[in-house]
Amino acid sequence: MAQSPGASTQDPAEQDAAPPRAPDPERGRRRLGLAAWCLYDWANSAFNTVIGTFIFSVYFARGIYGDETAGAALWGYALGAAGLTVAILSPILGSIADRGGRRKPWLFSFMMITVIATALLYFARPDASFVVYALALMIIASIAFELGTVFYNSMLPVIAPPDMTGRISGWGWGMGYMGGLGALALCLVLLVQAEEPFFGLVGTDGAQNVRATVLVVAAWFFLFSLPLFFLTPDTKASPAPWREHVTRGLAVLWNTLKQIRHQGHLVRFLIASALYRDGLSTLFAVGGLYAAGTFGMSFDQILIFAIGLNVTAGLGAASFAFVDDRIGPKATILIALAGLIGLGVTILMVDDVTTFIALALGLGIFVGPAQAAGRSMMARLTPQAMESEMFGLYALAGKSISFLGPVLYATATTIFDSQRAGMATIVLIWTAGALLLATVPAPKARRPEAPKAVLKGVANGG
Repeated sequence: MAQSPGASTQDPAEQDAAPPRAPDPERGRRRLGLAAWCLYDWANSAFNTVIGTFIFSVYFARGIYGDETAGAALWGYALGAAGLTVAILSPILGSIADRGGRRKPWLFSFMMITVIATALLYFARPDASFVVYALALMIIASIAFELGTVFYNSMLPVIAPPDMTGRISGWGWGMGYMGGLGALALCLVLLVQAEEPFFGLVGTDGAQNVRATVLVVAAWFFLFSLPLFFLTPDTKASPAPWREHVTRGLAVLWNTLKQIRHQGHLVRFLIASALYRDGLSTLFAVGGLYAAGTFGMSFDQILIFAIGLNVTAGLGAASFAFVDDRIGPKATILIALAGLIGLGVTILMVDDVTTFIALALGLGIFVGPAQAAGRSMMARLTPQAMESEMFGLYALAGKSISFLGPVLYATATTIFDSQRAGMATIVLIWTAGALLLATVPAPKARRPEAPKAVLKGVANGG
């Protein structure tokens, strides 16, 4: 049969088929931006793991100060001073940054301060004359690190799709654990435990191989954080002058503090998260002491155990990221706290070291999700255009009671002459946090707008 002019020669099945979808370059850029944001967690975790926990803190107490117990106490006081400074500055700078719009300039500035101060720790030789030098740099680095984390966290609710906030937070937290371990392994293999540190280019005189670990951390932090600044989008800058950002930021913060008592659910969450986060921080601070004192584990055994604990925590954070988006961050945190409490109570009753290690590694699976889901819940509760200020308050809440866990642990250990009694206080803190969190309504998928009462009267700077 002859076809009529203009009739299609295409098969009907092909006509009904949908045309191929054109590539979406914006989608690819968004994915790269999210991946770069997660990579920053990988970058900055080297500072906490190598400097704060495993290598330089021990070197300061043993090598620089010369007394492990007194040196550790002085190190703790320095970190406490840094934490107090962060608690005061974080909501103030966060509110000012929210008025200015952009967050990456703040984050870059604090990242560079941390990197430079960390690198300068290399010159702290094993001599008591360097105590003040090392502590001053550590305080500067810690303050800059924590303030940078406020602006880093505040980017999450802006860049993450509402249905992926939990996954992005969890993936970032999981990468953080892996990044910290990667930097630690590099330092141990190439410098601290190597027969010829850094292929013979670094000596051991004056603990040069140990001091060189801070250069590894500084380079690691700097290089792996760069993708965020090139690939992750930032909010638009406000055209208003800098002075107006400061004036309006302080005015908004003052209004927020006056009105926050009317937002009971947010206050309860801040307190609940501060409690269970303090319990987690105390666990990591004294876990090695408990393993050594109760089960007689050696330093090398504790180091391997700590690495394993970080691995399970990272796997838990990444795995529960999907759970967060499926059932919500509040339920995810409560599940994680239930796991922590259940395993924590069981650990207190065991005497066999193998059983202890197995249960403790299982405990790690729930550590990461509690932290990552806490960040994503804060992101969902944060009103629009108030991200940095709210995460500043999140930091303030955590720092304000950061003394509680260590004090309760020390007091119970002293009164009962038992580290098991001290560890029991951590379980009690987790329980208190879980009970208070249970009273907080689950956040909605859509983030709230900034309360009018908070923003009222600040449009023109006061």
